[in-house]
Amino acid sequence: MDEIEKGFEALMKKIEKSHENEKALTVQLKENDANLLKKMAVSSLSVVKIVGLNMLKMGKQDTKGEIYDPAYYPQKMIILGKSEPVAFRPDNPSKTVTDQFCVLSSEGDFFELMYSFDGFLTDSYLNPIDARKALDQYGYDVMFMLYRAMKDYLQGEEKLLDSLETVIGYVFAKKA
Repeated sequence: MDEIEKGFEALMKKIEKSHENEKALTVQLKENDANLLKKMAVSSLSVVKIVGLNMLKMGKQDTKGEIYDPAYYPQKMIILGKSEPVAFRPDNPSKTVTDQFCVLSSEGDFFELMYSFDGFLTDSYLNPIDARKALDQYGYDVMFMLYRAMKDYLQGEEKLLDSLETVIGYVFAKKA
């Protein structure tokens, strides 16, 4: 019985040690998550240029809801997340926000793309944000979406993608 108890005690110590390591990794990841997102953005510039979209800046809507006379932002962007819209736009407090997205531009900048609709005109405001605010406002989904875009379209960076897969897997791991 002593052998079993010793083995059980050793196993319990290993489990406690792994929990301590996990907590340390979690703290380290939280301290560096914005830096990781910034570096991912830089690494994915070619992806944004290839698959990014020219997002609607402004357009008029007819009675059927179709946009006509559209104007688009000049840089390409990919959408990384969506959140509940804020009450009003920072550039014009009289305009309510109907839709709000986190986007990454082809220059590697993060923005909140805020759309307003007054019944006739759909227009938007491109609010610059940093990686920290992107994570705070939209959660780790932005990191996951950027990783997925990189995985699907980034060529010749298998080591980078494998490393990111490990980190993203850790971030999104489900607790048992």
